[in-house]
Parts: sequence; C-alpha cells; structure tokens
Amino acid sequence: MLFNSLDFAIFFPIVFILYWIVSKNLTLRNGLLLVSSYVFYGWWDWRFLFLIAFSSIVDFIVGQKLYKEENKTKRKRYLMTSLFVNLGLLVYFKYTNFFIETFVDSFRLFGKELEVSTLNIILPVGISFYTFQTLSYTIDIYRKQLEPTKDWLSFFAFVSFFPQLVAGPIERASHLLPQFYKTYKFNYNQVKSGLLLIALGLFKKMVIADRTAILVNQVYSNPSEYQGIDIIVATVFFAFQIYCDFSGYSDIAIGTARTMGFDLMKNFDSPYLSKSITEFWRRWHISLSTWFRDYVYIPLGGSRNGKYRTYANLFIVFLTSGLWHGAAMTFVIWGGIHGFIIVFEKAITKQRENLYKNLNVKKDSTIRRVVFIPVVFFIVCFAWVFFRANNLTDALILISNINFNNLSNLTNGKIYKLGLIKPEFMVALIAIFLLTLFEWFNKKYNFQLRLSKQILPIRWSFYLVVFFIIIVFGIYGDDQVAEFIYFKF
Repeated sequence: MLFNSLDFAIFFPIVFILYWIVSKNLTLRNGLLLVSSYVFYGWWDWRFLFLIAFSSIVDFIVGQKLYKEENKTKRKRYLMTSLFVNLGLLVYFKYTNFFIETFVDSFRLFGKELEVSTLNIILPVGISFYTFQTLSYTIDIYRKQLEPTKDWLSFFAFVSFFPQLVAGPIERASHLLPQFYKTYKFNYNQVKSGLLLIALGLFKKMVIADRTAILVNQVYSNPSEYQGIDIIVATVFFAFQIYCDFSGYSDIAIGTARTMGFDLMKNFDSPYLSKSITEFWRRWHISLSTWFRDYVYIPLGGSRNGKYRTYANLFIVFLTSGLWHGAAMTFVIWGGIHGFIIVFEKAITKQRENLYKNLNVKKDSTIRRVVFIPVVFFIVCFAWVFFRANNLTDALILISNINFNNLSNLTNGKIYKLGLIKPEFMVALIAIFLLTLFEWFNKKYNFQLRLSKQILPIRWSFYLVVFFIIIVFGIYGDDQVAEFIYFKF
C-alpha cells in the first residue's frame, strides 16, 4: 500500500479512529496495530507476511534465550541463529541472482561461457529495513545493552509497525519497543504536527519526486541518445527525486506515527546543505548510517587500531552500504565513491583545519558554505549516476556523454522534449527552489514553531494553500512513478 494512494487515504483514517477508540487498552491497541500493519504490508503480496512472522518468532525466542543464557558459547550460537535466519532470508531474496551473475561473469573473463540462468525470485518489499531492525534487537540483547520483552504482541507490532515498515526509519528496539508498552492521550498539537509532516512528505513526493522522475526515467532509460546538458539536468533532477522521494516517505512515516503518539527518529536533515561528504552522511538516511556505525564499523574496530585500519573500516562500511542498497556493481561503486571521499576527508582533517585557522575562516562561515556546498553537491550527483543507471555500461555511457556542447538546449526549447513540457518543467524548478529555501531558513528559524504561534486565519490559510498545491500540482496515475524508490531496497 502506498502512502500517496487512495487506498491509504481510506486505510489510515479508519486505523486512526479505531486506534484512539481502543488506545487505553494496550492489548487491543497493539493487536489493532499488528493487524493493520499486516494488512498494510499484505496489500502488495500476502505471501511475504510469512517472512515477517517467521523473523519475528525467531528473534522473539532468541531474545529470551540470549538473556537467560550465561554460557558464552551458547550465547554465540543463539546470536548466530538470528543472524543466519535474518541475513539468510535477505541474501537469498536479494543477492542470489547477483552472486550467480558475478560467478558467470568471472568465468567469462577467462573465455568460458557457463550455461547458468538466474532464478525467478521476487524481492519482498522492505526486507532490508525490517531485517536490520530485528537484528539490532538480538545484537543489543547479546551485548547486554537491552532486556528482551516478554510481550510477544508488542514485539510483533514493533517489527511490523506499518508507518516505517517498508522504508524506515530503521528503528532501534531500545527506542521504539518501549513505546508499545505505554498508553497515550489524544494530543491535538501532536496530531496537527504529524499531519503537517505528512503534508510536507506528500509535497516532496507528489509534486517534486514524481514529476522529476518523468524526465529522469526518459534520459536514464536511453543513455546513448542523450548528451551534455540533458544528462546534467536529468542527474540533478534525480538528486532531488531520490531525496524528495525518500525523505518524503520518512516525513509521512514520522508524521503518521506521531498522530498516534509514537516518536520515530529523524532520518534526514537537509543533506544537500552539507559542506563535506562526511557531513552529508550525518544528514542522509541517518537511521542507516548510525546502524552501520554501531553494528559494522565499531565491531570492525572503529578508529581504535590506528589511522590506516580506521580508513579500511570506513571504506568497508561504505562498500557494504552500497551492496545493501542493491545487488549490482553500480551500487558497490556508488558506495566506494563515498567511502573514498570520506577516507580522504578524514586523512586531511588536520591540514584542512590548520588552513582555515591560518586564513581566519570560521567553521560555519558563509565562505565555507558558499564554496563547499556546491562542491559536495557535485560529488554526490556524480555518484548518483552510478546509483541510478540501469547497469554499469549505461553509467559509463552517461558519464562519457557529459559535456557542455549543447547548452543552447536550455534556451531553444529542446530541454522540454525530455518528458516534461515547459509548464511541468517550470513547476519542478520552482518546487525545488521553494523546498531548498524552506530547508535553508527552517534550520535557523524553526518554521513549524513560528507557524503555530500565528493567529488562526493565517495558519489555516497556509494549510489550505499547501493542500491546494498538492492536489493541483501532484502527479497521479502512474504506478511506476508513484512507487517509492527505496521499496526496491
């Protein structure tokens, strides 16, 4: 079920009303959330509900056993059971064909063709997200950082919580699970705040992401037919498409949960306003970045074993992150680019700060923002080419065709032949500009807080304008465009 669909527009109000009717009874409330979440997920394919249920059963039992067991060998066996089940399912559904293709390609390098075909495997929506969420539960219990729950209903509802089930944020059990033990009182301000976040998410998704996707899909589906400014525009549009698509989903998820009293972690923090790639990853997909930090980077040794080991650990994390996003070499290269830049930035940290000190340039100075924000955005866009390209060959074609020979396409009207006619193209540009302006000033002035202090007519005028913009300028009717990008991961 899509957040930006008529199905969800009917589904959520029903769940919301029933939720607050039974909210004082924890068993009824959590039972309602569990059933609602399974209906929400089963809307795509009910067969995959068995995977979530099986994963929940395994980790609930393992959590109980881990907590009671004192023998280190047995504790490791229980942990390995959780890792084997969860990662085994993830590897089978997501990476089996990737390994087969890589195996065949490796023989092809030596002039041998293997007659091995890939399997017809359907990737369950959101499996990467809920797998990481349940793994953090058992790992934290193994580390003795968390006590397991004895309430199976709360645990099952936590694993399948529908607002963030299929595309995050990836919540830690220590943060989200205790919220299923509490009862909440209806809070008008909290509901209003959640609805505003939902509106912002729908604006990002329907007005910007789904509109820019039309142009991006046309260029990236036929890379050899385009060059120069066409590819540059398509890549910049993709940067905003994926940001608005994913952060829009996170806004809707956080807002939906908030209307029911739940608090989900912030997943994006204006990443395109970053002054370094390191800062970018503190602002982009925060729940995944912190997950890899705590469960991959630190176990590898973190920064405890010298600078070269630190660099290696960082690079491994980003290669792994690339592979998490998709079973293709393009994603690995995308992760590798970010890993290389992160390592480079860490290696020159002292020299860079000494240079700024000698030049008397402060950390948050306007000069640093003006110079480095565009540089970081350029690097991120370059890496996005590999992320978005259908395969490595297409990515190399796109990069080789980037030039400035056809800049006139911006003025002679040819740019409007890439899938978006002039009015639609201008709507996309204006919406991107307004969003960027909003994020720039919101960091400093907290727009939502200021809006809440305005008189009733001003507040409701703003709400109606936002509603009007989404209804009039939103993109409808194309399932390929409307689906959220990160559902594939």
